[in-house]
Amino acid sequence: MLTLKCAACRGKLWKYYKIGQGELLRCHKDRIRKVWNLVERDGKVHCACGNAVGIDKGTFYKMNKGAFTYKGTKTNT
Repeated sequence: MLTLKCAACRGKLWKYYKIGQGELLRCHKDRIRKVWNLVERDGKVHCACGNAVGIDKGTFYKMNKGAFTYKGTKTNT
């Protein structure tokens, strides 16, 4: 499980179940386990501070690389 945080304010965004060792380019909505601060508007995903962290693409969020940080372990399957 990974905990994603906003790079601007360090506020927690959500907990995400990551499969594989690659970069975090997409967050599939069905793998998000817990949401803390998430605001969706105009097809984008924002932190409560206003920082845009991703783009809503339907079943997943396409993540902006420098807009978030994460901590935790990835599942290697």
